[in-house]
Amino acid sequence: MKVEALLFGGVAVFFAGAAALYGWWSADPAGTAALVVAFLMAAVVSFFCATQYRRRGRRPQDRTDAEVADGSGPLEFFPAQSPWPLITALGFAVLCTGVVYGLWLFLIGVGVLARGVLGMVFQYADRDAGRGY
Repeated sequence: MKVEALLFGGVAVFFAGAAALYGWWSADPAGTAALVVAFLMAAVVSFFCATQYRRRGRRPQDRTDAEVADGSGPLEFFPAQSPWPLITALGFAVLCTGVVYGLWLFLIGVGVLARGVLGMVFQYADRDAGRGY
């Protein structure tokens, strides 16, 4: 994922430069904000790819001497029955509805969404110990 990290890092640098120049020469805060958000999104993807490269090393797709069989095997652990994606989606829906109807509903949505995300992140943290969620 080193190549992907460098690619998205270059995109992030481009958007940062474009945001700086556009913000300097124009009086449009909306366009500048859009370019800054584009920079941040590219930087997050670049950071993720760089972190995965540091954790897992080179993938078979990155090696020129790799065989087709090198990429076989399980991809990752995917839980069969987990309530957390549903809770996360419900929290996001309540959060978005709260943007329209009021701060109190928005804050409830933030709480439900945070619990759902934390549940997904930590549901199998003790997988090696034999405990589920």
